[in-house]
Amino acid sequence: MSQAKGDRRERELVNALDEAGFAVMRAPASGSATERELPDVLAGDGEQFYAIEAKSSSGDPIYLTGEEVEALIYFAQNFGAKPRIGIRFDREDWYFFHPGDLHVTDGGNYRVKKETAIAEGTDFPEFTGRSEKVTLEEVGDGGADTGPDEEILRVLNAVEQGVMDVEEAAKVLE
Repeated sequence: MSQAKGDRRERELVNALDEAGFAVMRAPASGSATERELPDVLAGDGEQFYAIEAKSSSGDPIYLTGEEVEALIYFAQNFGAKPRIGIRFDREDWYFFHPGDLHVTDGGNYRVKKETAIAEGTDFPEFTGRSEKVTLEEVGDGGADTGPDEEILRVLNAVEQGVMDVEEAAKVLE
């Protein structure tokens, strides 16, 4: 993807978050423009604060280096924000992931496929608090207990990996 297209997608995300009532800014020194590793977007609504690394693609899987994700987590922890990866594929909406929910490749990088983003990502309305995502599996479940709650397991795994602190995990599990 061209740098111009990436910049355009970041501005698009900033404008959408602004319209959703967030105070938001695009970090002009993100990426290769500085020695400091900064997220692409900072956003907050008075209750939730996010450091977002934004990535987009025409349809191919999106890859992030381990260093990009580690830098995002480091910045977010020091800043007091929640680290999120914002993913947008052409002709799709934005989807958001906690770094601990991403697929880690054998080489230590991170990957998000289009179908994974749509099926498992937090969509824009849910991310901004406008709706809550319900999956077909949850609708068809009828309340049957099929084992451990996958969300709880993901959160516990993120805490174990050190990409989510205990306080954030407790809030997620409330």
